[in-house]
Amino acid sequence: MPAIFPLPEDPIVAEVDSFSTAVDLPRRYRELDRQPTFPWEEYRRMGAAGLLGFSMHPAFGGRGLPLPRVGAVLFRLAYTAGTAFAKLALQPEFTSVLADHGISSLVDEWYRPLVRGERLVGNQVTEPGAGSDAQAITCRAERTASGYRISGTKSEVAFAEDAQAAIVYARVPSDDGRGRISAFLVPQDLPGVRRVPGVGDLGERWQRRGSVEYAGVEISEDHRIGEEGQAFRYVLHELTRERALLAAIYLGVARASHDETVEHAGVRSSFGRPLSAHEGVAFPLVEDEGRIEAAWLLVESALAGLERKEPSAPASAALAKWMAGEVALTALDHAIQFHGGRGYSQSLPHEQRWRDVRSGQIAHGTSEVMHLVAGRELWPTSRASPGAEASHHEERGRGDGTTR
Repeated sequence: MPAIFPLPEDPIVAEVDSFSTAVDLPRRYRELDRQPTFPWEEYRRMGAAGLLGFSMHPAFGGRGLPLPRVGAVLFRLAYTAGTAFAKLALQPEFTSVLADHGISSLVDEWYRPLVRGERLVGNQVTEPGAGSDAQAITCRAERTASGYRISGTKSEVAFAEDAQAAIVYARVPSDDGRGRISAFLVPQDLPGVRRVPGVGDLGERWQRRGSVEYAGVEISEDHRIGEEGQAFRYVLHELTRERALLAAIYLGVARASHDETVEHAGVRSSFGRPLSAHEGVAFPLVEDEGRIEAAWLLVESALAGLERKEPSAPASAALAKWMAGEVALTALDHAIQFHGGRGYSQSLPHEQRWRDVRSGQIAHGTSEVMHLVAGRELWPTSRASPGAEASHHEERGRGDGTTR
């Protein structure tokens, strides 16, 4: 297809493209939107092929790739196969709190099988009264003689119907009365766990978001992940990395629709001339070409900063996620517009891609929160405490992994 800027390259891109073709991921991506279900078969095959957890250490079963390389691979996977399978490739990263802070028996039972595509672990932060303000979490984890008793409701949960276990964020009572937000690995088949299917979503329907209710669910102490009261610190590190990687996914699907629209504009005639001869069509597409590339350069820079552990990396990742989402939605809107009636229909993938990318302005930190994170780097004296900053993420569900 005609283009000014080449697609991102990486030594394993050919491997990813070959897998996508062999398993027919593009067709499956469209199918998952119309018949929402978790794609277990493809998930297992991705795990067997080593396409889950690109950045995770080989000791956990990942590839151990540096983040800039992971971004390029995810861009290309989204370009060829849509957001669903690119996000599935990130599920180990979305649950890396377990790998980094869980005890070895939990890692062996849940995390390594996840990287192999054999188990699905979700995240549960959001509650009916606690979204971006995660400090408002009311789900309680009361100490017992053998561990903890969890009570409360988690909402907007990705994989609410399908996850076999979840990382649940709950408040442990403390002497100061504020409670200590802590993370727990909770198998979803324990007594007292009730899954409530959702009503359906605008996009990313395969995640089958819903609610999960905990009515005095008993877990042993070894199912706590890390130390009490440290959950926000753990999840901030995870969130920062995934924001920049998600930005690569948004740009990948946008570039796919953009390239298809550029080609369409060159061959489709209107008023006796190709669409590309009309400035009202050509100029927006030319601008999209530049914006997508500019946003990609920002994403690359953010990923490189994260790899180098630069202090400004959280702000860079936040800006990359915000800008990538804005640029992608604009390009996808143009793809719908310039394909006319067919662009608006389900006969072409553009409207699905738009709906799926739209979740990115809410999930893993709203666009407004991304501005707050970047603003704290510009005006350090107004920086909030780590816990407060963590409270500003809108958890949608990772897995999305997207909603947490």
